[in-house]
Amino acid sequence: MNSHPANDLGWMLDDVLMVPHARHAILLSADGLLRAHSAGITRDEADRQAAALAGVQSISRSTAGFLGGDSGPWRQSLIEFAGGYVFLVAAGPGAYLAVSAGESVDMEAVSYRMQKLVDRLGKELGTPPRQDAGAVR
Repeated sequence: MNSHPANDLGWMLDDVLMVPHARHAILLSADGLLRAHSAGITRDEADRQAAALAGVQSISRSTAGFLGGDSGPWRQSLIEFAGGYVFLVAAGPGAYLAVSAGESVDMEAVSYRMQKLVDRLGKELGTPPRQDAGAVR
């Protein structure tokens, strides 16, 4: 089994980077596995970021109770740094799309392109939960 699958969807992620100051895009599973990455980021860095962003998503979901009542499902998180932003959105069952961008980016344009990409790819972006290979059926 190949631990580093082909980057078949990577070219689709490059579309989000058409917004000036957008830097990198990755597609990850809920358990932190990299599914695809844009052309401008190395495989190793994309793997590292996928693992970290799966944790961000998990922590974000766990704070839903802070809203009170029925908050519904988690949709997105935004992390702001002195030099830019990291956007993280739900991209289907068990899949998440992340984009990094410089501080001068049009945040609305990045969010719009991310949602359009998620809509356009639909089921292809969904990652079903991994099955335990040793489980008795």
